[in-house]
Amino acid sequence: MGAAMRRIHVGNALSAFGLGFTVPFLYVYVAQVRELGATTAGLVLAVFAVAALVVLPFTGRAVDRRGPLPVLMVALVTAAVGAMSLGLANNAQTVIASAALLGAGQAVMQPALATMIVECSTAETRTRAFATQFFLQNLGLGVGGLIGGQIVKHERPSDFTLLFAIEASMFLLLVVVMATVRLPRQARIADATPQAEGGMKRLFQHRAMVQLCALGFVMFFACYGQFESGLSAYGVEAAGISPSTLGFALAANTGAIVVAQFLVLKFVERRERSKVIASVGLLWAVAWIFAGYAGLGHGSQAMATAAFISTYALFGLGEAMLSPTVAPLVADLAPSGMVGQYNSAFALVKQLALAVGPAIGGPMGASLHAPYILTFIVFSLGITVLAVKLGKQLTPAQNHPWAVRQAAVAAKERAAEDPAGPGAVPATATATAAV
Repeated sequence: MGAAMRRIHVGNALSAFGLGFTVPFLYVYVAQVRELGATTAGLVLAVFAVAALVVLPFTGRAVDRRGPLPVLMVALVTAAVGAMSLGLANNAQTVIASAALLGAGQAVMQPALATMIVECSTAETRTRAFATQFFLQNLGLGVGGLIGGQIVKHERPSDFTLLFAIEASMFLLLVVVMATVRLPRQARIADATPQAEGGMKRLFQHRAMVQLCALGFVMFFACYGQFESGLSAYGVEAAGISPSTLGFALAANTGAIVVAQFLVLKFVERRERSKVIASVGLLWAVAWIFAGYAGLGHGSQAMATAAFISTYALFGLGEAMLSPTVAPLVADLAPSGMVGQYNSAFALVKQLALAVGPAIGGPMGASLHAPYILTFIVFSLGITVLAVKLGKQLTPAQNHPWAVRQAAVAAKERAAEDPAGPGAVPATATATAAV
């Protein structure tokens, strides 16, 4: 791992640590600590999603035109200003405006960092690089949430101001760290190859990428979009899960990712990517069956609690399998000079799913318990079907790069053992002919 990649990973950890500090406590801060009410708190959460949807369509072209590093710097400063002003805000207008800045900055960070990882990695190291990124993100979120919870446990406005100040300082520290990164020279739109011309139109004409985006929407909708909305509502209303147990379930999810990430890495990178994604769909279908037992079964409360926590752990295992699979696939599908636009398009799909998921899953999980579980079992199986279809659109190098690299290594070894080639005449025969 080079120096640039190490700094990028530090940046991922710092940004996740900063997010973990504040995101879990936004609702309490706005609604109760600042006494602005549940409606304003809901608007703040909505503004986060809307800000991301507004800026992401422009992020990819900016990354490809200017490079990911300048775009990341602007995003970090924007997020720092938003975080600090949010911590000082005491009226609805300032809170909402600050949330827009923070949400926009956070949304731009991920495709910019992902593009930096692509530029600093090779086909051989990219899978492990994205696995490390996901590991550090979850570790940072978990640690940040734990420390942040201790700071604000008394729910005093000054405590939350300190919390947002620490988040802002994390973003500014990241600016300093990223300023030392030296990226390899990459083609930009100004000097791009003909492949990069056409922008988003070319992306929409790329059948495999469109299918991957559709698959990504279903994945994010059926998993991430339910964590803090439909699934938690279902757990409380149908399974009798307490808020503290919800915390344990989220910890089980993070713990499964942290423990399993590098254990599954070798297994995942040696398989076809489409089959890995398909297997995650089956795994998540099992997770939803566990959730169904927790709320609809007739076992004890202890069994229901164990099943519910296991649901989150199984989701975490699936996430650990997807992180070194999907992000490198997006990079491998991108033509030269369009990596930023492909990363941003996929990030936009994720934000759409995270916006739609709670809106649909929340009411269903709270009141329509059996239909909710059946619906998301079907969505999980849909992931498997879509992944199999996607595999038919991918080249061997995109779908199974490990096998392609192994075949290339084997071919080089055979060539080294027989440098003259299969059609060469043995030296002894040549000497005999000369006589």
